[in-house]
Amino acid sequence: MRAAAFVVLTCVAILGVSGWREWAARDQVLKGAETEMANVARSLIQHAEDSLDLVDSGVVGVVSRLEMDGADPATIAKLRNLLEARKKAMDRVHSLAIIDDQGNWLTSPGTIASTLSDDSFFRYHQLSPKREAYVGRPVKSLVDGEWVITLSRRFNKPDGSFGGVVLAAIGSRYLSHFYEQFEIGRNSSVTLVYGDGMIIARNPNNDKFVGRNVGDTPLFRDASLQRPSGAYHFKSPLDGAERVSFFKRSGRYPLVLLATVDKDELLAPWRAAAVSRMLYVVALVMLIAVIGAVLVRQLQRGQRMAAALVEKEAHFRLLAEGSSDMVTRIGLDERLRYVSPSSSRVVGWRPNQLIGTDALAGIHPDDRPHVQAIVDAMKRGEMDEARLTYRNVHRQKSEVWLESTMRVTRKDNGNVDGVVAISRDITEQKQLESRLETLAIEDSLTGLANRRRFDERLKEEWARAYRERSSVGLLMIDVDHFKSYNDEYGHPAGDACLRVVAKVIAAEVQRAGDLAARYGGEEFAMLLPNTDAAGCARVGERIRSAVHDAGLVHASSPASCVTVSVGGAACRPAFERTAGMGALVEAADRALYAAKDGGRDRLMMSGEVANLLPRASGQ
Repeated sequence: MRAAAFVVLTCVAILGVSGWREWAARDQVLKGAETEMANVARSLIQHAEDSLDLVDSGVVGVVSRLEMDGADPATIAKLRNLLEARKKAMDRVHSLAIIDDQGNWLTSPGTIASTLSDDSFFRYHQLSPKREAYVGRPVKSLVDGEWVITLSRRFNKPDGSFGGVVLAAIGSRYLSHFYEQFEIGRNSSVTLVYGDGMIIARNPNNDKFVGRNVGDTPLFRDASLQRPSGAYHFKSPLDGAERVSFFKRSGRYPLVLLATVDKDELLAPWRAAAVSRMLYVVALVMLIAVIGAVLVRQLQRGQRMAAALVEKEAHFRLLAEGSSDMVTRIGLDERLRYVSPSSSRVVGWRPNQLIGTDALAGIHPDDRPHVQAIVDAMKRGEMDEARLTYRNVHRQKSEVWLESTMRVTRKDNGNVDGVVAISRDITEQKQLESRLETLAIEDSLTGLANRRRFDERLKEEWARAYRERSSVGLLMIDVDHFKSYNDEYGHPAGDACLRVVAKVIAAEVQRAGDLAARYGGEEFAMLLPNTDAAGCARVGERIRSAVHDAGLVHASSPASCVTVSVGGAACRPAFERTAGMGALVEAADRALYAAKDGGRDRLMMSGEVANLLPRASGQ
């Protein structure tokens, strides 16, 4: 009876363990989806913040011009051209406009009527003296019917009173189109929501769902979900599908990014595999039960137990070796004692080629000290488990990124006798993260650094120059008559022109600390650390001359070819303590406009400008 009970319990245990493993595999699938959605959500909320920052930089420039030059018709006319040029240069910008203190739209179709279905942003700035950017609720454009999210800033009159509002809007369709690049599942979705629950953009079915308010869902009402980010399982109120998602709230703007995948679609492969494996386990358990019944009748109690243990061990080995992850066992001598068959896929070597070798031999030299320290701590019993990410040699590829979950194993007396590691290939995930990081600091058209990267480096180099009592040089470069070039040859030719100019500027980056960046539109900047005014002028003259010699035909230009105007400035922060980073940029910018006022196609250093007057001319 005891032997029969043992066989029954063994079968039940196998079924229970198999069921537990399948459920654990299901949880792992869900956790993997949450991790993937978390990466997507973090990347896309950063994209939304960067888009607003980029638009805000243009709004700040217009506010400065209005407060400096006033809002007279001549200035508005110049700014209208500038706003149109910036709108064409940035596909994410839906509209740019200036509104006076009476609500008249100075740069928008129609002199009185608003082009948006809601002007709460105007009332906000009219009543509030605050100068920071205000991101309003999604509104519908009355011009083309597109939903947009607005960013606005107040500008003041010379006496400090309310002068009006500079407004920029990002279209919902741009955001939805951008989200199409992320293939995370057939029934997946990416949704950008305003802080009160109104949908700003969604992919897919943007036109169907944009403008809906989901503020009554748990994501906005449940207190446990009012945190910066987290996983969120729910039934969508939009299409009724069960979703696995991750939300990320912006720390600077009233935005929430929700990346979701259909739960049924996500679990379908696991469900099919689980059914197949469980049928096999049930068949195996039935076989074990039949064999056990025969052994109960024919063998002694010890023989029956031995047979059951052998069957149990064989079954567990079969389950372990069926895993897609590479399972290894590492002895106290750091040699591999066991390697699962999936090693051929993960690292390119078969198990028999790895068993007996150094477990850490293939790890990248830069990552090995950290992994070695963790393994040593586990062998000493200081840690029971750990999760590591590192680079490892692959037999067919140069190297792969692996994520390993390690756990110590112990003898009956509690002493550590080795480590079990479960490793999986995360190379594609690392490559995606690298691509997203590149997009965050690089201008997609020219390949130069973008405005965000320029601002970061300027801050770093300014601080370094202050510490080392050295100088910082800055060149501002603007393509002459670029609007007329675009009008005459078309925007594709204009983009090609900007790439040629960017290539010329990039050729002058000859030191590790130099930085060439696209500052905005057709304007470029070059940061030259440890460079005085004379060195700055030499580099600027080489750039001006090289662009002229490139011979890009521009029939309506006085020079009959594309030229640039260059303004330069240099500063020693430690000796000019009243100056700041903004003063350096302003000095170079004024020198640039002095060069343009002086006839274009020339270099002007800030020291050559007799009177640092505000900008008086446009493109």
